[in-house]
Amino acid sequence: MWASWPDMELLFVTIGGAILGLIARGVLPWRPTYGVAILPTIGAFVTGPVWVGCTWLGWKWDGGWIWAVSLLAGGLATLVVGIFLGPRRERADTALFERLAHPGH
Repeated sequence: MWASWPDMELLFVTIGGAILGLIARGVLPWRPTYGVAILPTIGAFVTGPVWVGCTWLGWKWDGGWIWAVSLLAGGLATLVVGIFLGPRRERADTALFERLAHPGH
C-alpha cells in the first residue's frame, strides 16, 4: 500500500536535486536565456539515476555517502549545463536578432 523507505528516499533525493537546480538558476547570471524548469529538471534527472546506481553498487540507502554523491552529481550537472547553456543561448539570441533586424545582409 505505502511506498517502502528506500522508495521514499529516492523521491526525497530527486526533489533535492530539483531544489539544487532552482538554487543554480538563482545563482547563475543567465536566467533570462533559458526556461524556469530546465535546471531543476536536470538536477532531478541526474540525481535520481545516480542514487539508483549507487544502490545497485550496494550502497545503503540510509547512509550519508549515497546522499552526498547523488546530490553532488545533480548539483554539478545543473551548474555545468547552466554555465554552458547560458552564454550559448545569449550568442544565439544575439545572432538571431541581428539576422532579423537586417534581413537583406
